[in-house]
Formats: sequence, structure tokens, C-alpha cells
Amino acid sequence: MPLPKRRFSRTRTLKKRTHKKLKAVLLNVCPQCKQAKLPHRVCSVCGYYNGREVIQIKIKEEKKKE
Repeated sequence: MPLPKRRFSRTRTLKKRTHKKLKAVLLNVCPQCKQAKLPHRVCSVCGYYNGREVIQIKIKEEKKKE
């Protein structure tokens, strides 16, 4: 198996690893309930997406009954 002739410099090693980092999670505000949610996804609190209700949340129904 071949071996490298020289050791990689620290700069070169770090340049290889520049894409191996965590990105901060971007959050948007839901226009219905004003809670933080991931962009382009249904809100997990109220169940709305793009101004209309997509899923019904069970907790929401229980609060209405009380």
C-alpha cells in the first residue's frame, strides 16, 4: 500500500476539513401562532402551512373541549 512522501501541513489539513462543520439551524416565525418553526414545514404547534390548516393537532382539540 502506498504511503505519502510528506506529512500534510496543518493548513492543508484544515483546508480539507472546512466543509465538515455544523450549520446553525434557521428558524422562521409561524404567522398563525407566532412560534418558531423550520422553514417550508408544517408548524408543529398549530398545524398550519402557507395560511391553511394541513394537520389537526390533538392538543388543540382537547383545549377546545374544555
